[in-house]
Amino acid sequence: MDEIVPKSCWGVAAKAVAGFAFIILLAWLIGGAETAAVVAAG
Repeated sequence: MDEIVPKSCWGVAAKAVAGFAFIILLAWLIGGAETAAVVAAG
């Protein structure tokens, strides 16, 4: 049981970090697209 808990804990932490990074990347891409649109319109 002691070996299973750390693995599941690391799995949850890894998924949380991956999800957080994905959200930041998505927001950056959307922000970049908006900036590109503004530059193209300007």
